[in-house]
Parts: sequence; C-alpha cells; structure tokens
Amino acid sequence: MACEQELTSLVADLAAQLQARGWQLATAESCTGGLIAATCTEVSGSSAWFERGFVTYSNQAKTELLGVDEALIEAHGAVSEPVARAMAEGALARSRAQLAVAVTGVAGPTGGSPDKPVGTVWLAWAAQGRPTRALRCQFEGDRGAVRWATVKQALQGLLLP
Repeated sequence: MACEQELTSLVADLAAQLQARGWQLATAESCTGGLIAATCTEVSGSSAWFERGFVTYSNQAKTELLGVDEALIEAHGAVSEPVARAMAEGALARSRAQLAVAVTGVAGPTGGSPDKPVGTVWLAWAAQGRPTRALRCQFEGDRGAVRWATVKQALQGLLLP
C-alpha cells in the first residue's frame, strides 16, 4: 500500500484546492474498485468537495453509467487511452463535479497480455473548461501495489496547476 501519510497529504492538498475554487470531484474507477473515492472520503469534511464516485468494473458499467461508447471499448480495449478519457469525461458529464479522474488497468495477477501486461494502467483527468489529460503508467508489484500506486498517481494528477 502507498504510504498512508503521503496519501493523506495529497488529499488535504486536493481538498484545499477544490474548496478554494468552489469545485467538486467525481471519480470513475475500474481497476481500483473505489479506492480513490475511499481515500478521499476518509477525510472528515470531504462532503464539501467530493461529489460522487462511479465504480465501473465491467465494460457494461462503463457504457451504462459513464456513457463510454461500446465501439470504443471494442476497438481499443477497456485498458486504453480513449476509454480512460471517455470515462473521465463521462464522470464529469454525469455529475455536478467540475473535476474528474478515471482509471482503468490490469491490476493482476491475471489478465495481462503482451500489449497490456499486468501493471498497465491508463489514467485520465477531466476538468471544466480544460482539455482532458491522460497518462499511461506501468506499475510494479502485486495486485495491491498496482492498485495503491494508481490511487497515488490519480491524486497527484488531480492537483491543479
């Protein structure tokens, strides 16, 4: 697991930034299964800036809850830049939030392929009035290590410049 103190510090910084802007956050999570939302809501008072979380583990959930086009998933796979971007934009569109993060990846130990080995994670961040950003990461370690590294990367990416 990522250092709890480090995650708490990231969440505190994120909370301060969101509250200063009067913004709220939405999360769209696949491989982390809600860990980003849980990490954010571990902090007392998070209801002032955390709007909602979508756990869209299945492709059907990505389509139904976030509006990700089935054809996009078929063409690129669920673990891909286009799907991560669509998830983040869908979370923004289907919430009252002004900032959203999405993660989709292969946490392992099964499910990897030569193109997308275990530890492959796509993250995307969408913010009101800004272009959506995406990042591909290759994390090392077991399932837990990959998931917690994803949480940390997601939180770091949410900190607005």
